[in-house]
Amino acid sequence: MDEKRLTIIASSFEEVALEFHRTKLSSKGYRMDGRIVSQRFQFMDGLERKDLFDGKMMFAVSFVKDTHEKPVL
Repeated sequence: MDEKRLTIIASSFEEVALEFHRTKLSSKGYRMDGRIVSQRFQFMDGLERKDLFDGKMMFAVSFVKDTHEKPVL
């Protein structure tokens, strides 16, 4: 995974949190960029907004890859 930002979306808070640990994102240099929150997702199709996930509230959190070099001790 070489992305600088990653967002995980799931049906429950627990699924989002567990996926972070299951895929060892921390050891791959990712950190949370905010809190895990429940929200509705939409996308723009031209000038029309359309619901994703049939309008169901989903839990999501974004992660950002830390690009700062860690000091060598």
